[in-house]
Amino acid sequence: MRVTRPSALRNFLQSEAAGGIILMAAAALAMIVANSPLADGYFHVLHVKIGPMSVLHWINDGLMMLFFLLVGLEIKREFVDGHLASWSDRALPAIAAAGGMAVPALVYLAFAGSTPGLARGWAIPAATDIAFAIGVMALLGSRVPTSLKLFLTTVAIVDDMGAVAIIALAYTNEIRGLALLSAALVMGAMFILNRVGVKQLWPYLILAFLLWLAVLLSGVHATIAGVLAAALIPIRATPGAPDAADSPLHRLEHGLHPYVAYGIIPLFGFANAGVAFAGLGMGDLIAPLPLGVAAGLFLGKQAGVFAALWLCVRSGLAGKPSGANWTQIYGVCVLCGIGFTMSLFIGGLAFPDPILMDEVKIGVLGGSLLSALAGYALLLSAGKRKEREQLSGMAAGN
Repeated sequence: MRVTRPSALRNFLQSEAAGGIILMAAAALAMIVANSPLADGYFHVLHVKIGPMSVLHWINDGLMMLFFLLVGLEIKREFVDGHLASWSDRALPAIAAAGGMAVPALVYLAFAGSTPGLARGWAIPAATDIAFAIGVMALLGSRVPTSLKLFLTTVAIVDDMGAVAIIALAYTNEIRGLALLSAALVMGAMFILNRVGVKQLWPYLILAFLLWLAVLLSGVHATIAGVLAAALIPIRATPGAPDAADSPLHRLEHGLHPYVAYGIIPLFGFANAGVAFAGLGMGDLIAPLPLGVAAGLFLGKQAGVFAALWLCVRSGLAGKPSGANWTQIYGVCVLCGIGFTMSLFIGGLAFPDPILMDEVKIGVLGGSLLSALAGYALLLSAGKRKEREQLSGMAAGN
């Protein structure tokens, strides 16, 4: 897989790592607060109404639109000007991501699908949380080859695309035609601006807000507007060079990223990860819903991603990530089971019932934590072994 902008990739991975560590802290804080004397105030504030929606809904349906806008910008940049710009570059992450979405869904259904009403949650373990996973990788430093960090990043970007499609298709209950027509007209206006060469960002941002409002009223989940808007932000391709200063997409992505990574995503994690454990017994932890989510993330993700990658390499369809052994590759596949942000987001769409959502949280937290610990241990062990082998080879050479 080719690397076109090493400095941009390094900066991206470093910023994602920092954001992932902050996200871990926010999730841990949410669980502490939800099980402390502050719990009543925590849950009360989340359900306070501000205008037409609660605080929690403003975070999940409003601020998260900016997260999906950033996701859309990253997807477009990678496909036009980055590591997914050619079909040969897309093959391995696309097939690995497909395996990493299909197998977790099947594992979830095997555990929870026969329970009435729970089959709706099949997509919860579908996507990898790139910030959380890169944050775990950051704790390992140079023991993880850059090629594997790039592989994880591209797989996460591809399965984010899949998750967005799932949200649009599987979790839209009612379509309001007039609002959807309005959304199409706004997109048409953005397309025209793009075609006539408008490079200023402000017209696109105004139209993106109108698009969010139209999609919110249409019945399609409002965050989809972020990805649709991103697809219509102009980009100037600069293959093999730093991002262009006069490229609207690059400017918006760099301007938006700190606010999303260090503000919106940690806030989402803090608002959504809080679950009270008082009164929970072993039976609650191994109920079909949390068990299906946890198994889908921990077992299904690593099995699906690794099997797809192995088949690609063995068939000659794609090469193995450079500088990495199979243990390291498997460790990264295990890290793909960290599904925190998108899993919680999809869980909220699948199960509006707060009781079921608490079960989703238990499964997401359990599966993601197991994936993080197991992936970290595998990569740490493989990295140390590789270092010893390199030192032994140097000593033998001397």
